[in-house]
Formats: sequence, C-alpha cells, structure tokens
Amino acid sequence: MEEVDKILIHSLRQTGTEVNDDIQSVKQFTSELIVEAVVRCVRVIDPALGSGISPSLPPGMSARFRVGMVLAQACQDLGYKGEIGYQTFLYSNEPEIRSLLMFLVEKLPRESAESSDQPAGKSVVLQRAIAAQIKAQLALPWLPPNCRLPLLCKTQNSGPPHSFHAQPLSLPYSTEDPGKTHLKEVKDYRRNLLPPVTAQPSHHASVAASLLEQHAVELSASQEWESEWNSQGLLSRLTPEEYRSRKRARLHKRIEEQLRTAAQAQPDGAPRSSSDLSELLQSFRGSAPSDGILSKGTHFTHSQKFNFTQEPEKAVQQMAAAASSLSSGHQSEEDVQACQQEELTSLQDQLQQLSLHIGQLTGDMKQMTVTITQVSDELKQRDLGNEEKDESVQVKKQTIDLLPDAENNLAKLQGLVEASAKRVVNLASQWEKHRAPLIDEHRRLKELCSNRDMESSRKLSEIKDLHDKIRQSAEEAKKKEALYKQLITEIENLPKDVSRSAYTLRILEIVGNIKKQKEEITKILSDTKQLQKEINNLTGKLDRTFAVTDELVFKDAKKDESVRKSYKYLAALHENCTQLIQTIEDTGTIMREIRDLEEQIETENSNKTVANLEKILDDYKAIRQENSALAAKIREG
Repeated sequence: MEEVDKILIHSLRQTGTEVNDDIQSVKQFTSELIVEAVVRCVRVIDPALGSGISPSLPPGMSARFRVGMVLAQACQDLGYKGEIGYQTFLYSNEPEIRSLLMFLVEKLPRESAESSDQPAGKSVVLQRAIAAQIKAQLALPWLPPNCRLPLLCKTQNSGPPHSFHAQPLSLPYSTEDPGKTHLKEVKDYRRNLLPPVTAQPSHHASVAASLLEQHAVELSASQEWESEWNSQGLLSRLTPEEYRSRKRARLHKRIEEQLRTAAQAQPDGAPRSSSDLSELLQSFRGSAPSDGILSKGTHFTHSQKFNFTQEPEKAVQQMAAAASSLSSGHQSEEDVQACQQEELTSLQDQLQQLSLHIGQLTGDMKQMTVTITQVSDELKQRDLGNEEKDESVQVKKQTIDLLPDAENNLAKLQGLVEASAKRVVNLASQWEKHRAPLIDEHRRLKELCSNRDMESSRKLSEIKDLHDKIRQSAEEAKKKEALYKQLITEIENLPKDVSRSAYTLRILEIVGNIKKQKEEITKILSDTKQLQKEINNLTGKLDRTFAVTDELVFKDAKKDESVRKSYKYLAALHENCTQLIQTIEDTGTIMREIRDLEEQIETENSNKTVANLEKILDDYKAIRQENSALAAKIREG
C-alpha cells in the first residue's frame, strides 16, 4: 500500500491540496486534510458541483456535520458506489478513505493526469500555489470584519479597499511598430532616465490597475491588427509594412481634407480669402506665413492700409511739435496736461470717425459683393440664352437659304437620308461580323477571370489556413520550449548521486515480487484443487467400499452368529469414522472463522474504533454545549 499511497499523495498535490512532506501514508491523514483533498478533487472533476463547498472544516460541530453530508452527496453524484457518509470524513477509516481517494483520482480529467505526470519546476509550482490560494479565498463567503472568525481573518484582508484607477504608462518598447528604429536620445532617455513601471503611477495602489489596463490595450490592438490583416491585408497583396504605410498615408490625406473643409467655412457663411486659408494651413503645418509673401488685395485695402499707416505718423509729428512748443515756452505742468487731454480727445474723435467710416465701407462692400454676384448670375443666364438664340438663328437662316429651290433640296435631303440609312445598315452588318467574335472573346476572358478569382480565393483560404497552422505551430513550439527548459531545470536540480538504474531496479523488484505473489497464489489454488479432488476420490472410494463390505457381511450375518457381531462392529466403525470426518471438517471451519475474526479484529484496530468513539463522545459533548449556549441566548432574547 505504500506505493499506492505515494501515488495518491502526488496526485492530490497536483490538484492543489497542501500535503506536508512528512505525510507518507493515507493513515496519517487528518479530517481537515481529507475534507480539503476531497473538495479539491471534486472541483477539478466538476467545478459546478464543488464551487459551493468550502475546503476547510468550520469550527462548529453542526456545521462540520453539514459539510460531511454535502461532501458525501457530492461523491455519490460523481458515481461513488461505496458506503459513504459524514462519518467517512469526520471519523476517518483508512480503507474507506483510500478507496474514496482512488475513485476520485481515477475520475480526474486526462489533462490533469497528464500534467501531473510532468515534472513541475519552481515557477510552475509557485503559479499553482498562487492559483490554489486565490481559488480558496474566492470560495470563502465575504463577511463584515466584526462577524469574521479567526480563520476568515487570516484569508480576508480587513484593510481599506482601493478603487480601480488606471494611469498611462511609458514602456521602453513600442507596441504599435516593434521594428521601428528610435533615435539615440530616445534610447538614452529610456535606458537612463525613464523610471520603472512601479514608480510611474502617482499612487502605489494604481500599479496593478495600470498594468492590467496597458495589457488589455496592447492585447486588443494586437487582436484588431490580426483580424484586419487576415480580412483586408491579405487581399491587398502587400507586405505588412507597405500596408501600414498606405493606411497611414490615407489617414493623413483624410485629415488634410477635413482641415481644408473646416477652414473654408466661417461662422457668418462668407468664404475665406486665399490668404486666410494659406495662413491657416501654414499654422497647421507648424510654421507661420512669412512676411516676404505678398498677399493679394484690392485697391480699397491698399488705400486704407496707407491711410492707417499715415495717420499715426501725423499724430506723432503733432505730438512732437506740441512737445517742442511746450518746452520752448516754459509752460506750467497743468497747461501741458490740458494740451495732452485735448490732443487725446481729438485723436479719440478721429478714431471713432474712422471706425464709423470703416463700418460703412464694410457694409457697402457686402452690398456690392451681393450685387456683383447677382449681376454675374444674370450675365451667365443671358449668355446661355444668347447661345440658344444664336443656334436657332443659324438653323432658321439655313432653312431660309434653302427655300428658293425647295424641291431639289428635298430630293437631295431624301437622297442623303437614304444613303445614311444604307450606310447605317452596312455598318450594322459589319458590326455584327465583328461583334460575334468579340462577344466570344469577352465570354472567354470573363470565364478566365472568374476562374482566376476562384483560384485566388482558394489560394487565399489556403494562405489563411497556413497562417493558422503556423500560429498553432508557433504556440506549440513555445509550449515545448518552455517544457524543455523546465525539464532541463528539473534535471539540473535532481541529485547527481541517484541514477536511473536505481529506479529501474526498484521497479523490476516490484514487478518480480508481484510475479512471485501471483505464482504463489496460483500454486496455492492448484494445491487446494488437488486436495479437494483427492478428498472427493477418497470419500467416493470409502462409500463404495463400505457398500460392498456391508452387502457381503450382511449376507453371512444371516447364517452365522459371529458374523452378525462383526456386522455390528462394522456399522459402529463406519459411524465413528463419519463422526471423525465431520469433526475434522468442523475444526477446519472453526479455524477459518477464527482467522476471519482475527482479520476483523485487526481491521477494527486499524479503524481506530476506540479513538473514533472517544472523538464521537467529545463531539457529542461539544454539540450539547452549543445547544445549551443557543438555548441560553434564546432565553435571554
């Protein structure tokens, strides 16, 4: 049973059960460990069935009984045919526990069995331990901190929860274009100055959320690019770099068109001038328009610009003259301020007059622009009407020229019409001669094109299948590479003094012992059959001999008195021998019963009946204490 127990313990560890290294047999399993092992196996076999069962025993006895009943029902639902109940888990019995664990291990999925056969490295063991811990914590119900038991306080953190707040991260690689080369300054910044990812968020609690958000963004972008490439990129017959560059050029063109469209519209509906559009485009390009470029303008704009430039010069000259006169005349400070105030008032009046004049000119310009537009439309309409009238005049003039000789002209016209009809018929016949081979050629080319399309679509589907196979092969290669590295690590970590031959010899010894046991069992069965056959032969021979002797002696006993006594002695001897044989058979039966009782005694001793009875008494006392405590609470309430 040692080898069986080792296999069971190894399988239970693969399912996430925490079995200590000092436990080498099922006999050493405690009730808590049995419950945890059974719950882990049930969750692996049927997650829906085992998701609501806690892998740890609660402290209360009534709750323990309920957990035992739930586990027993779950095992029966999985198909276990043996006797099972709450006592199987609370008052463990080694044979029952071993048979139950063997049933659950055999029920484990094949993937779990295959993964359990593979050696597990440190990273794999750590990942499995983390997953098992997370599953255990998720399986426990959440309770408020005031209602938690000591066990729940260990697994459920009582600290304040943090909100999911993600922040953008700067990574030392590009996810959009991994093959793009970067400048030396960028590489130096990323190598020397870029802080680590854990230091970039403003709060340490946002690190996990930021990493998850960054990973989700990269994963969605990769999936979108893969789907777009499989659906549209392959059809374009371009390389991925060419497809990206063409897509980027299209995007730039659309942005430029949108900017042009937005730049051509003003809030009042009037179109912008060409200079404003060029300035806007120059600002979008990142550079302001140069002063050397002469903008187009009207005579009015040039005159207004000249007036606006000349008026400040005059004002400056007047101010300079006033200042010189003030300095020469040695006037007082109040007179200087009064003169300045008068000049400022006059300049403001001039500015208001100029503003009114500009407003009037702007209104006149708008009216003139509308008038010019209307006049231009009228001119275009009149030009179109004049062209139509010119055409009608030409037709009428030709008709008037033909009126003096109408009969000859009609005959000529009739002849032209008939010649045109004959020429049309001739052209139609020639066209039919050329049309038939052209139609055949068109049909042939169309069929060839459809065949090429079908062939290209077939090749495209084959290319997609090849891409899928390549991706699957790459994933399998990665898995095998990881498994290879894991096996290399396991080989390096294995002790060097243990060779494979030692394990092989041990396996061969086990196989040899099993063969010897089979041979001994076969020999014992053959000896038993042989003895039974000899017993049957001797019994038959004895019966036949007694029948013949009895018949012979009975014939002589009728005639001779001494022979009659011999017949009585013969009957007594036969009866005593029969009793002796029956006694021997009863002795064998009693010996077998004694051996069976001894085996039952050993089994009961291995079942820890006395310890289980003591445990049952303790549990009974605990239940009575719980009941009394509940009754006291009810009375107080």
